[in-house]
Amino acid sequence: MGASRFCVVVLDSLGIGALPDAGLYGDEGSHTLDNTLDAVGGMDLPNLSALGLGCIAGVERVPCPCRGLVGAYGRMAPRSKGKDTITGHWEMMGIILEKPFRTFPGGFPPEIISRFERRIGRKVLGNVAASGTEIIARLGEEHLRTGFPIVYTSADSVFQVAAHEGAIPVDELYQICAAAREILVGDYLVGRVIARPFVGKPGSFRRTERRKDFSYPPPEPGVLHALQAGGVQVVGIGKIGDIFAGSGIDQVVKTGSNREGIEELLGALQKVEGQALIFINLVDFDMLYGHRNDPGGYARELAAVDQALPEILARLREGDVLVFTADHGCDPTTPSTDHSREYVPVLVAGEKVRAGVDLGTMQTLADLGATVADFFGVTYTGPGASFLSRFFDVRVGNR
Repeated sequence: MGASRFCVVVLDSLGIGALPDAGLYGDEGSHTLDNTLDAVGGMDLPNLSALGLGCIAGVERVPCPCRGLVGAYGRMAPRSKGKDTITGHWEMMGIILEKPFRTFPGGFPPEIISRFERRIGRKVLGNVAASGTEIIARLGEEHLRTGFPIVYTSADSVFQVAAHEGAIPVDELYQICAAAREILVGDYLVGRVIARPFVGKPGSFRRTERRKDFSYPPPEPGVLHALQAGGVQVVGIGKIGDIFAGSGIDQVVKTGSNREGIEELLGALQKVEGQALIFINLVDFDMLYGHRNDPGGYARELAAVDQALPEILARLREGDVLVFTADHGCDPTTPSTDHSREYVPVLVAGEKVRAGVDLGTMQTLADLGATVADFFGVTYTGPGASFLSRFFDVRVGNR
């Protein structure tokens, strides 16, 4: 049993209802899952339903089967301040932020922009909060004419730099973003600097898959470092390596889409030996559909994950545990295009999982990280309380 794996699949932004403090963030009434399914007239998600998705408190648009449940289920309430990707993922792995990353909804201050321009030897365009697709459509032609990169942000703590691959080669764009990462610290600390390369002609620009995130590294060790110290391999698939700035990750696997992510997950479940945390983020929910207010696309991605679930479950070995969860919400049906402050689901599957167990509401995402540490029997003294004994029949750690 010592070779068992724990797999955490983050359905990026699949919130399941507004938190009590959602009003402080302007997110009253947000419910990414229910509102998305309402917007498309309903949808069957039989495999996620069998894990207990519709049985979680506050979920109304997915049925809770009377019988045949194969998983344990519950929800978690983020405790950290903020509602961005880094904050959610860090909290899952035992790093709770009492102070949110700074945001710049009015654009970045002149002292930052002028310092950035001097550093890269170019002026910049934009410096506004905007949708990525909208701003390259609006400023892309001027960017091609001048060679000036496009800087923009959002309600998240991000400094994004867009550049046409024909005007600024991708490697140079990465260097530009690395310079911004060095500048955006201290009083101007942002969670992520993001390179956003695009191609095409005016009227038909499109972003490419060569996006790169330059994240601020975790300020302290968490569950991932505890796993490494205990001899447990950490495999990060999708954005995970970027979110943690490579810290605590043994193997980084990049993906360009949810489909590629699921393929890499299936491959990892087939190939990864020994004790391992397989940690994957499926970003398309958030990036392509939540932020673009596209409930139809969001629902199609949910259906695709549901359809892939039987094959994922079939790749689990005896003693493995699989958890589906999320990092925040991003309700595609609200006027806002930003993340939303919501509860996130916890769906647990595996041969040794007690089916039908209601895990209730956990008050921090860090409970998941504590559960992972408990599963492997590694020493971890950070925040969170393990709920392993509530759903799992066998301890499979180093003991």
